[in-house]
Amino acid sequence: MSAIVIGASGGIGRALTLALARNSKSGTIYALSRRKTGDWPSGVVPGYLDLLDEASIKAAADRIAEAGTPDLVLISTGFLSDGETQPEKSWRHQELQAYRRVFDISTFGPALIAKHFLPIMPTDRRAIFAALSARVGSISDNGLGGWHAYRASKAALNMLIRNFAIEWARRNDQAVCVGLHPGTVDTGLSKPFQSNVPEDRLFSAKQSASYLLDVIERLSPADTGKVFDWAGKEIPA
Repeated sequence: MSAIVIGASGGIGRALTLALARNSKSGTIYALSRRKTGDWPSGVVPGYLDLLDEASIKAAADRIAEAGTPDLVLISTGFLSDGETQPEKSWRHQELQAYRRVFDISTFGPALIAKHFLPIMPTDRRAIFAALSARVGSISDNGLGGWHAYRASKAALNMLIRNFAIEWARRNDQAVCVGLHPGTVDTGLSKPFQSNVPEDRLFSAKQSASYLLDVIERLSPADTGKVFDWAGKEIPA
C-alpha cells in the first residue's frame, strides 16, 4: 500500500503523514506540499505540489505513477481567513476576491487533484480518495448562516466528491471517494474562532489525524460519495 498526503506542510496534513508513517501497512507515503516541510521519518517521500498550479499537480501525479499506483490519496488543504480575508457575517461583507481565494483552495484545487490523481489509482482493489471538507458545507444542517464563501466552497466540494464517486465507481467498484470533517483542530485555520469551542471538542492535529484514519479504515464502497465527520457519522448534504 502507498499513500499520498497533499497539503503535508499544514497542521493536519503533517499529522496525517506522521500517523501513516507509524503504520507498518502504509508502505511509501508521499508528502506533497508547496512549502518545504523539514525532516520526515523513513518511508516518507517529500515532493512539490502547488494546489493553484495545475502543471505542478500533473507533474507530481506523473512522478508518483512511475513508482506504482497509490491506494490512498488524502487532500488536507483548506483556507478560511487571514489578515485580509475573513468569514462574512452578512451578505454586505461579500467580496469577489475573497470568493476567488476561498474557492481556489477549497474547491478548484481539489478538483484538479482528482483530475490527475484518480487516473493513477487502482482499478482492481480497494482505494480511497478523500478530501477534508467541513460540517458547515452541509446545506440542510445550516441553521446559522454567514461564512458565505467558506460554506459555499465546501458545499461545492461535497458535490464534486459525489460526482467523482459516481464516475470512479465505473472504473473500480471497490473505490471510495469521500469528504472528511476533521472537527475543530488547534491549527492556524481555526485559531481565531476557538473561543466558543468546548475544551473536549478542540482537537490537536495528532488527535484529529488519528480519528480520521480510523474512519478511513472503516469505509466501504457503500460510503462512496458521502461526507463523514471525525467520529464516522455521516454529514447530511
